Amino acid sequence: MQDLAQSFPSGMEYSIPFDTSPFVKISIEKVVHTFIEAMVLVFLVMYLFLQNVRYTFIPAIVAPVALLGTFTVMMLAGFSINVLTMYGMVLAIGIIVDDAIVVVENVERLMAEEGLSPKEATVKAMKEITGAVVGITLVLTAVFLPMGLASGSVGVIYRQFTLSMAVSILFSAFLALTLTPALCATLLKPVTADSHKKNRFFTWFNTSFDRLTGRYENGVTRVIRKTGRMTFIYLALCGVLYLAFKFLPSSFLPEEDQGYFITSIQLPADATMKRTEAVVKEYEKQVMERPGVERNVSILGFSFSGAGTNSAMAFTTLKDWDQRNGATAQNEVTNIQNVLGDIPEATVTSLLPPAISELSTSSGFTLRLEDRSGHGYPELVKALNMLLEKAGQSEALYGVYMDGLPDGMGLSLKVDRQKAEAMGVSFNEINQTLSGALGSSYVNDFPNDGRIQQVIVQAEAESRMQLPEILSLNVRNKNGGMVPLSEFVRPVWQVSPVQMVRYQGYPAFRITGWPNWGYSSGDAMAEMEKIAADLPAGFAIEWTGQSLQEQQSASEAPMLMLLSMLVIFLVLAALYESWSIPVSVMLVVPLGLIGAMIAVYLRGMPNDAFFKVGMITIIGLSAKNAILIVEFARQLQHDGENLLNATVKAARMRLRPIMMTSLAFTLGVVPLMLASGASATTQQAIGTGVFGGMVTGTLLAIFFVPVFFVTVLTLVDKFRKKART
Repeated sequence: MQDLAQSFPSGMEYSIPFDTSPFVKISIEKVVHTFIEAMVLVFLVMYLFLQNVRYTFIPAIVAPVALLGTFTVMMLAGFSINVLTMYGMVLAIGIIVDDAIVVVENVERLMAEEGLSPKEATVKAMKEITGAVVGITLVLTAVFLPMGLASGSVGVIYRQFTLSMAVSILFSAFLALTLTPALCATLLKPVTADSHKKNRFFTWFNTSFDRLTGRYENGVTRVIRKTGRMTFIYLALCGVLYLAFKFLPSSFLPEEDQGYFITSIQLPADATMKRTEAVVKEYEKQVMERPGVERNVSILGFSFSGAGTNSAMAFTTLKDWDQRNGATAQNEVTNIQNVLGDIPEATVTSLLPPAISELSTSSGFTLRLEDRSGHGYPELVKALNMLLEKAGQSEALYGVYMDGLPDGMGLSLKVDRQKAEAMGVSFNEINQTLSGALGSSYVNDFPNDGRIQQVIVQAEAESRMQLPEILSLNVRNKNGGMVPLSEFVRPVWQVSPVQMVRYQGYPAFRITGWPNWGYSSGDAMAEMEKIAADLPAGFAIEWTGQSLQEQQSASEAPMLMLLSMLVIFLVLAALYESWSIPVSVMLVVPLGLIGAMIAVYLRGMPNDAFFKVGMITIIGLSAKNAILIVEFARQLQHDGENLLNATVKAARMRLRPIMMTSLAFTLGVVPLMLASGASATTQQAIGTGVFGGMVTGTLLAIFFVPVFFVTVLTLVDKFRKKART
């Protein structure tokens, strides 16, 4: 446009009244800021536990290298850097440093406890930790793969996360097994057991953590001996998780403040353009008085419901988020509905844009009411009125209406063909006269100043506005005489549909609505299905657009999560060549999911697509913490330790890396959980569930995993002894 503006005539300028790209740009900027904040928090946690710049520097090198490799794979796969892939990167930043942290922490522990040189400690550490790193990587990668199998628009969203997170995790594991050991052997210096006692804060932290580790070891020793009580508590937590899944409201995608809202203006069917324009001007006056509104563009004669002189729509753009002084798109929609929602001249409906613009014209739910038995249009209208009446009485629904042009008065001209024929007037002449006068008729072309122009015949506007003027139109008969239409035409006024809608081949009505405050879109859809069940036989509803995608994603989500857990189980079974160890690892998954459910419930959030991404992430991370304990317990048991001692010792040895990696990831998602501004709702939907899941998945797992490991292996040994005897 800047290039074209240079050739504009003098005095002509251009403006862009409606532009949705700022929301995308600001959203990506916000995610980048969140990403930087997450990296800073993760590195602070690493420095707190490792307490040495060299130790912290090694994972800090691994993170950007893994991210650069991920960007390269994304580019080769044809993906772009968008908001969704950046969300995946923010989640991954706390994961991709985990493997490097585990390696560095184990090297540092061996140098401090056994006095080994950096190279010797690195060699021994890699022998101890390689199995755990491989297991963690396979689990965290495999858990995301089933997400890519989802269909529809949700599948597109999931595939963005799957690629960005799985590839970054694979790169981080490769670097943890190659680059990290090399850096440890070359950059680290020999240390002693007292090397950390140089700083008062670190001295206090280490002393406190050692005291905590001792208490934790005693606690693990006690709970292992009370497996029956722990099993009862675990089953009770699983029951709470089941109830939470059952009663947590469901939704499709969060409704974001995208920086603008849409308003549909609908007048009665016989309203003129002047009446519509008057309502539009009143609307423009109201919205431009709002301090948070930057500009508005109105379109007369067109709306998402249909085209006509009685229709109009407006796109109202708000100021940038940092210039609004707290104003939001939802608040502006509520205000305009309070001011103009009940005016008698028109129906004014303001609404937020949909989360995915290609699926619908607005937020909320959309459906079709279908006449599947051929009852006819009058009966379909009765069914529509019945449905809307019951929807208006429901507490779960708000603003349910027929999304289309209302029926209007229509003029039907009944031609007495016998009388017309007696007067020498053919039906073709009548048709041509009416179509040419009321519409237009092409005659021919003629040259004018070097250009060819068309000759169009049409009656003047004042000669076709009223019925008497139409009936006075003359038609030429076979004898060349002129006969007025009133001689053989009888006018009939009748109410008729302005537009006819069909869906799946059936006569239908479009219906749109929203969940009421305190209800989710899933609640609203369930309520509409309940109301539709009372319709007469032969009438049914069918979900469309965003609502159809929500319905499909809700049915696929449980299977995807079960498939993710099955994949993890099979990967662990293949890795450890055992069924018992994967079972003891997988039992920890509900402990993380219950924290995610509690977190979103406390913040009043629904179970939407982004929350499901968080749950998949929690499944993998919960298994990761279990693997760290189980792998070391298994090694100690092979070295000759009995089952109980090996489990307690492994839990004590792995407490520090578990707390360090879990705290790093948990604080890494805090910026998501506390996000504000553009795309804040989506970030909060992702971060809240993951934060809550990591809290319970860590604090409960460090006690339950030893119990699971001991219980499962004990039962396996009993079964083997019985089988031998």
